[in-house]
Amino acid sequence: MITVRSLISFVSIKQGVPVTSIREFAGSTGSTRLSESVWAHLLYIVAVAAFAAELPREAYGMIGGGFIGTVGMLALWRYGWGILHFVRALVYRLKVFPHMRRTADALIGQEAPNAYLLVTTFRIDSAVTTRVYKAVFEAALSAPGKVTVVASIVETGDQRLVKALFRSLCADQDKVDLVVVRIAGTGKRDALAYGFRAIARRCPGDDDVVAVIDGDSIVPQDLIRKCAGFFLNDPRIGALTTDEVSEVRGSRVFQEWYALRFAQRHTLMSSMGLSERVLTLTGRMAMFRASIVCDPGFIRQVELDYIDHWRLGRFKFLTGDDKSSWFWLLRSGYKMIYVPDVVVMTVEDPPTDNFFSAAAMLMIRWFGNMLRTNSRALALGPDKIGLFTWWAILDQRMSMWTSLVGFAVAMIATFFVNGYAFLLYALWILTSRYLLTLSLLASRPRVSVFYPFLLYFNQIFGSLMKVHITFRLDRQKWTRQKTTFAARSSKRPLIASSFMSAYMHTLSLAAFLALLAWSVEVLPTPRALLIFP
Repeated sequence: MITVRSLISFVSIKQGVPVTSIREFAGSTGSTRLSESVWAHLLYIVAVAAFAAELPREAYGMIGGGFIGTVGMLALWRYGWGILHFVRALVYRLKVFPHMRRTADALIGQEAPNAYLLVTTFRIDSAVTTRVYKAVFEAALSAPGKVTVVASIVETGDQRLVKALFRSLCADQDKVDLVVVRIAGTGKRDALAYGFRAIARRCPGDDDVVAVIDGDSIVPQDLIRKCAGFFLNDPRIGALTTDEVSEVRGSRVFQEWYALRFAQRHTLMSSMGLSERVLTLTGRMAMFRASIVCDPGFIRQVELDYIDHWRLGRFKFLTGDDKSSWFWLLRSGYKMIYVPDVVVMTVEDPPTDNFFSAAAMLMIRWFGNMLRTNSRALALGPDKIGLFTWWAILDQRMSMWTSLVGFAVAMIATFFVNGYAFLLYALWILTSRYLLTLSLLASRPRVSVFYPFLLYFNQIFGSLMKVHITFRLDRQKWTRQKTTFAARSSKRPLIASSFMSAYMHTLSLAAFLALLAWSVEVLPTPRALLIFP
């Protein structure tokens, strides 16, 4: 039987190690290291070269034809956009952020703002909860000022565990305080709202900070010292988020997939950090100015967010509290920055053992949160949020379709133009996705030879999931809590029915494929048929 005492003594996370070591430590199994070795990469290169050498001349003869011309300009745009993000990320991390870091460190050495660490815990096993709160209390003890840890929890067992950890680690000192907020298991939004109100009752100062930490996120010991100074430097900074790595409790493919996802996130966040408006404030760990989380409007937005959709009507958000807080700050004109030299480790438990099923479930939650907030963020306009930020948000909507163009054209050309089209397309994917993989070496010390395949999976499967969700924005589900958005009345209007969602989805895909088929001259021009029967 696992006791509270045995859990307190359980230690399996390195504290106070360099950022690079944390990134290397996460997911560093023997099989993963093998796929990241030089020999594995050499084998991949040789295999692709052999494949290219075996392609018949007829396949290469398609280059320069209608097949390539159709996707050529689109590919230049998509890859140009990716290169732009890559360059911006390097500029931010190598040129801009080091100056921000020096200024923030100097200010935190002069002032010691108070900090509040709000941790939400629900249906997470005790071993992980122990690690999370142990890291939180150690970060609190290492902070330059006083710290209040607010534990927003549901179950009595978690309350006993957290209090026992507090007594064990923070006894005989008055620097760290503990506040336990018990709520019903009604969701993370309620947990955050109750926690925010508990913090507001303590009347924090203008320069105090609040870190919102998920119940499976392990923060570094110097979290407050390395983040709070940014708020002292610029009163317009409303929030920040940090780099993430994962410890995946699942099969090897999940480990590779999560590692790839966080490596891509590091590049995108760094690029958006140059505009001082990141595209999300992750629920795993985001730090806010205390005056913001105490604002009744902010609390209400997180607790009871909703949108009015032209077809689906009004529906509340079940998931996506991080998008609600992000939109409130974006609309209010605050800066949201990225701190790339602070790493939070998340303990990931895939919802199922089947990779495709788990990926679908997670993508429905991730992309649904993004798409539900995307339209209202676009409506703010480039004048309010900045042209690059506005265009990046717009690109989230366009990329779900443009990412499918290459695959769809390749399939159409294979069946109706030339059977070698698929082989040429496969060679392009193997080559281009490997180059993208190598670009991630700017974000991580090692990359896996499996990344090209996972990159392509994310592109095609992810785009199909985004298109699916676009027509079903009211469908929401937590992967851990197993709760879903309450079903509405069966007498829903036809325009908002499941049938209409499926009909519009099918019609859009058909129009998309017809346009591409016309572009490669598989379908005749409709106008020509009308004028010259």
